Amino acid sequence: MKPWLILAVMIPVLLATAFVICNRERSMVAASAVGQSSAQGDSQPNDKRTPVIVELFTSEGCSSCPPADEVLARLEREQPVAGAEIIALGEHVDYWNQIGWTDPFSSRSFSERQGAYAETFRLDGAYTPEMVVDGRVEFVGSDWNKAVAAITQAASAPKADVQITLARKIATAFSLQARAVTLPTVTDGDTVDLLLAVTESDLSSNVLRGENAGRRLNHRTVVRRLGLIGSAKAKQGASFSAQSTVTLAKGWKPENLRAVVFLQERKSRRVIGARSAPLTGD
Repeated sequence: MKPWLILAVMIPVLLATAFVICNRERSMVAASAVGQSSAQGDSQPNDKRTPVIVELFTSEGCSSCPPADEVLARLEREQPVAGAEIIALGEHVDYWNQIGWTDPFSSRSFSERQGAYAETFRLDGAYTPEMVVDGRVEFVGSDWNKAVAAITQAASAPKADVQITLARKIATAFSLQARAVTLPTVTDGDTVDLLLAVTESDLSSNVLRGENAGRRLNHRTVVRRLGLIGSAKAKQGASFSAQSTVTLAKGWKPENLRAVVFLQERKSRRVIGARSAPLTGD
């Protein structure tokens, strides 16, 4: 057969084959896209997570703390536990300040809070870095595996439904109303405290002295303020609410702030409900 005749026969066949392959690939891509869209659509409305409070007692003056700070940041960033909404609270204690570096985010109140945990857990004393999950278990804060296991366990516990309503009052203040609905199983004779924490993300320091001298330390969630806004006698099935005003201090960046409200039994220290919301001023 002559060459030109062979080409005349083969070209239509090749074009038809290419058309079939192209359409098949388009169909596969379209099917994949539909599957991904369906999976995302199915997961978003049903992805109800249980809030879990993860506290890290840390200090910029402690050389063992930066790895724990990274664990806390990773837990908050990656949210690795299915069914858990990890609410991270970085609480900088002040008892390291006397050995060379004053942590700009430290507070005596956080040292006192950690001391109360030490009594509850019957420890010899406070230490850093210490992580506490839902007030129920404590361990060295740089231990990723223990953190994930503790958060997984905490997410399975019954929790109260905590709701937050925020409204801007003036440029530097917000009004906050918190409501806790249907308290779960509580400890008889205990008191339930409603606590408000204001956290700020994306903070850093150039440490000039102390154990971390010469390092730049980054912090994802730092507690700027923590206080009591309400309390009630522990009673299963009860509901209560409280109001507060959040006043922003100079230097705080509103776009990086969050309000965290959580219920904690005063004696047992168990956290039995929590909620977090951005302080955007919208």
